[in-house]
Amino acid sequence: MIDLYTAATPNGHKISIALEELELTYTLHALELSTNEQKQPWFLAINPNGRIPAIIDRSEDNFAVFESGAILIYLAEKTGELMPTDFKGRSRVLQWLMFQMGGVGPMMGQANVFYRYFPEKIQPAIDRYQGESKRLFRVLDGHLANNEYLAGDYSIADIANFAWVNIHEWTGIPVDDLPHLRRWLAAIRERPAVKRGLILPPRVERTTPEELEQVAVEARKMLETGQSRSAGV
Repeated sequence: MIDLYTAATPNGHKISIALEELELTYTLHALELSTNEQKQPWFLAINPNGRIPAIIDRSEDNFAVFESGAILIYLAEKTGELMPTDFKGRSRVLQWLMFQMGGVGPMMGQANVFYRYFPEKIQPAIDRYQGESKRLFRVLDGHLANNEYLAGDYSIADIANFAWVNIHEWTGIPVDDLPHLRRWLAAIRERPAVKRGLILPPRVERTTPEELEQVAVEARKMLETGQSRSAGV
């Protein structure tokens, strides 16, 4: 049994998708990020960095794992699925996983901050992070031109990159000119486990300008109050 501490974010969706794909039994604990629940002492005992997602593997003496990439590797190695066991195959998966962890996630995250969340629009910053995110999308598109998935068979590398690229519209980055990336996105979206993982935990759909602005307001509050450990405890 695994306890998953998460929220409806790309990093959170990586783990709910992986758990659904692996058909592992887990209990979902949805944290309220807008109230800085992730900064409370009980959660800092699980993840000292105060970020979701994190898991506790009850079958392994309550072993805690934090950082989404580390959790994906842990689950893949625990089950022997979603990552090859041969030396080169494992390396290929880890390379594309690190591509997401060090590139796609951070760049799209900063693009969201400047494009969606900051009250003032700092256009050079928006251009910088949207532009770099789009460059990384082109890297993925070029690789996917000759590969069905990122590293051989469907793997944790696809799950990690998908969870972020899937929100490209929110980040303000079109993918109409990237046919291989769009093919890959569509194929992964159709996987039953992915469909289940993307709605866990449930989130309120917001589509009107007023609702979207409320999302931005809540995100700004987290940016202003939740960046340091001391701010939330």
